Amino acid sequence: MSDFFDTLAQDAQATIESGYYQNIPFSNQTQISLKTAIQTCKTIPIITEIKAASPSIGIIRKELNATQLAQAMQRGGAVGISVLTEPKHFYGSLKTLTQTREAVQLPLLMKDIILSPLQIEAAAKLGANAILLITTLFERGYGQMNIHETIKYAHTQGLEVLLETHNESEFLFATKTPADLIGINNRDLATLKINLTLTQKILEKHKKPKQIIISESGIQNSHDLHFLRKCGANAFLIGSSIMLTDDVETKIKEFIQT
Repeated sequence: MSDFFDTLAQDAQATIESGYYQNIPFSNQTQISLKTAIQTCKTIPIITEIKAASPSIGIIRKELNATQLAQAMQRGGAVGISVLTEPKHFYGSLKTLTQTREAVQLPLLMKDIILSPLQIEAAAKLGANAILLITTLFERGYGQMNIHETIKYAHTQGLEVLLETHNESEFLFATKTPADLIGINNRDLATLKINLTLTQKILEKHKKPKQIIISESGIQNSHDLHFLRKCGANAFLIGSSIMLTDDVETKIKEFIQT
């Protein structure tokens, strides 16, 4: 029985075949490690996210000025910025990543439904420092290479890898890969429902893996952030609650001062 993961993968394949990720010009190359930025962060490591829409909310911002948003996020104290480049479900664009790279010196994560080496090459050319890979999609055989080969290829392109997981078995699998960071997505992309206790349930059983652990999705306020910190997450990816606010810089500072 298919679910939203399958929809994402099938649409991503169509986007790849359309040539969306081909003929990418080189942008400014900034060699910054997201992993190191998190490890050396003297405040709460928050990865903010630039996205115009999401499948669960719909349109978040009709007019998106990536330059202004990125600079506000940098002033607010973000440790890095995730940039949605998936065009159909998140209304992302490769241009947004280029504009963000030109605007700030923070490490950038290209967030997309990555299945192909072409997408990895595009991320490197556009100046990203890391990419997101979704474990479930590779388990279902959608990747053009297996997950180990894909991570290795990303490393050859100078990119770190955030490997996203959605349950305990995926998390355990991820700890045995060469991924630089492991994400626990509190949103089940099959149903789009959020459960913050997913991070808690996984980390109370599996403490201190070698990789940095990033709790993703559903962080609405300081209470949520405090809860996830107590669970043992090392860093936090916060998207919608920051993008929905009028004052991005102040919102980030509020999270960091939790």
